[in-house]
Amino acid sequence: MIPSRPTSRFRGPKPTGDGQLLRLPLPESDAALVLAVRTGREGAHEELVRRCTPDVERILQRVLGPDAELEDVAHDVFVAAFKAIDHLRDPQALRSWLVGIAIRKARKLIARRKRWSFIRSMAPSELPELDHTTNSAEFTDALSCTYRILGTLPVDDRIAFALRHIDGMDLTAVASSTDVSLATAKRRIARAQKLFVELARQNEVLAPWVGKDEP
Repeated sequence: MIPSRPTSRFRGPKPTGDGQLLRLPLPESDAALVLAVRTGREGAHEELVRRCTPDVERILQRVLGPDAELEDVAHDVFVAAFKAIDHLRDPQALRSWLVGIAIRKARKLIARRKRWSFIRSMAPSELPELDHTTNSAEFTDALSCTYRILGTLPVDDRIAFALRHIDGMDLTAVASSTDVSLATAKRRIARAQKLFVELARQNEVLAPWVGKDEP
């Protein structure tokens, strides 16, 4: 009989002196957390959601703007992520992988909507502040008008513009998150920026924010 090889680590709950089980804390690194999810460790799914929800919701807010379905879309992002978690090649890239899923979910939502009248019906209190330090009616109105204009842009151009100019992603990250080449990302951003500025200058609320045409 071959003796079992001793293990240097105990991966399950450890018994305490009174016979109770001591649950080990979940790993701090994203890569180790992915492994914990894959192996079905208790609490790992909930911990991943807790850690990554701010990143997912931030991206969805930037792309969708004030949207009553944002929480539902965020939920769908994690449902899709857990179904595909075994296919994540680089567990260290967990957050950027989730961002990519969020962008694809947002794109599908935008694409199936023919009109964006819901933006005009939302109360100012429902508009996200996007971490802006000014909590003024002027800023709220500008935000509402911004997403109203973005709603008229082609879906892919709108997403690239939002990631670059609203979320502040660098060009390489925009390209990676939308799964296109750097050149394509640049073209989409440039097209969207040109059209957005043209339309914003015709809007009495946004005109002061974007400035006037250069002489």
